[in-house]
Amino acid sequence: MALTKRIVCLANSRKLQGRCVAGRELIQGTAARWIRPVSDREHEEVSEYERQYEDGSDPRVLDVIDIPVREPRPRGYQQENWLIEPGEYWVRVGRFSWSDLGPLGDRSGTLWLNGYHTFNGENDCIPLEQALAVESSLKLVYVEGMQLSVFKPGEAFGNTKRRVQARFRFGRTKYALWITDPVIERAYLALEDGDHDLCESYLTVSLGEPHDGRCFKLVAAVLQKA
Repeated sequence: MALTKRIVCLANSRKLQGRCVAGRELIQGTAARWIRPVSDREHEEVSEYERQYEDGSDPRVLDVIDIPVREPRPRGYQQENWLIEPGEYWVRVGRFSWSDLGPLGDRSGTLWLNGYHTFNGENDCIPLEQALAVESSLKLVYVEGMQLSVFKPGEAFGNTKRRVQARFRFGRTKYALWITDPVIERAYLALEDGDHDLCESYLTVSLGEPHDGRCFKLVAAVLQKA
């Protein structure tokens, strides 16, 4: 028999051919630990069919959702993972607002370990052996302002695909992280290449799966005041 985890959805980001959904568990209305519903596929992405509501719609960030799960599936530094029950619908039971996010978001600190960068990023990755020592892979952080940059990171190598990158300061540290929030990606890829300033935001930042011996910090959701 499936268990039910009630979460406030704080990410529904792209991952391979599916999504990575994550949020804070709600226990009697109070936010508790992070939950990341996962499938039993190799990379654990959740398909559209598996995550849909009964009316066929897709969960949105800030939805309060009841998710049928089978068991915890911790994996390396992703200790928040729970295996879903794929044969049952997810159920939307409510909705959070911007003002509800205050107690959930960090306003200072660091995004795990800093000092490691890729060519286009800044403090955007962690060596795998050091990532395995962290105790969480999800954070919600508040930033007073940020910049979304649309550009072709691989243009010098013949790759003309455009991407969206978040550039912001958290604490005393600057970050430049790739966006995997599909709503934000669609909105900003429809614009011209360049830098776009945003006002105060909450960002859901996730440590992704290992690649080439590193784990990348990704902005899985950008939440702005309506």
